[in-house]
Amino acid sequence: MTETALVLGAGGITGIAWHLGLIVGLREAGVDLTGAHLIVGTSAGSVTGALLASGVDPVRAQRLEARLGATDPPMRPDWARGAEAFALLSDENRTPEEIRAGVGRLAVAADVIAEERYVDALSRRLPGHEWPERPLLITAVDTATGRPMAWDRRSGVPLNRAVAASCAVPCLFPPVTINGSRYMDGGVRSGTNADFASTAARVVVLAPLAPVRMRGAPTAEIDALRERSRVILVAPDAEAMAALGPNVFDTSRWEPATEAAMAQGRRIAPEVAGVWTG
Repeated sequence: MTETALVLGAGGITGIAWHLGLIVGLREAGVDLTGAHLIVGTSAGSVTGALLASGVDPVRAQRLEARLGATDPPMRPDWARGAEAFALLSDENRTPEEIRAGVGRLAVAADVIAEERYVDALSRRLPGHEWPERPLLITAVDTATGRPMAWDRRSGVPLNRAVAASCAVPCLFPPVTINGSRYMDGGVRSGTNADFASTAARVVVLAPLAPVRMRGAPTAEIDALRERSRVILVAPDAEAMAALGPNVFDTSRWEPATEAAMAQGRRIAPEVAGVWTG
């Protein structure tokens, strides 16, 4: 059984900022999550996870170029199909796989930026395109079947494409082609995908969307994990939520989000230590 796992959930640009700030704050208070034996990353968490697993210090990672530059393609959401996708995610008359496949069809049809321009823009924010030696799982969802996918260094998939797929919010970014299939944001299935850490004895789940999204940290998923592991679920507190703001892609919130998250990390260090090192 793996000793420790760090699960990094979905949450957009501000979610990455919150992950990094929280990890820095915890480390300052004596709880170092960067040595996790397994990292599971979903969407924003795939970016944070790739940085940490590659050995990038979280303080240095806080200087990530979050803002769009002159060479980056502008965001061009397909609002009409995006509204359909949101409605589908709330449909209680379909199975989860049917819902995800329906969202996948909308994601493939969406009129958004070109796939390779999107992949290139995200790739240059990563430490490299090669998988780190440390165990890292990146989650996504197959647009055709709705089935979840988790890649690691043995999958034969370039790290940058795995991360881009995990971050491909339907109808905002294009699905990413990998081995002939197209994949979208892992958060369509779950904001945490914490069940992929079920081999770990002790698990810390950082879930930026837990307070605001229905799939931000699914209760059944976390409860099932607790049946076999010691688990702590950490979500942004009130001060961090205020700093994050309502738009997860608001790059102006990067610095306030990291600062609020550092303060939160220092406050909750004893509670996290009880799971991580207790």
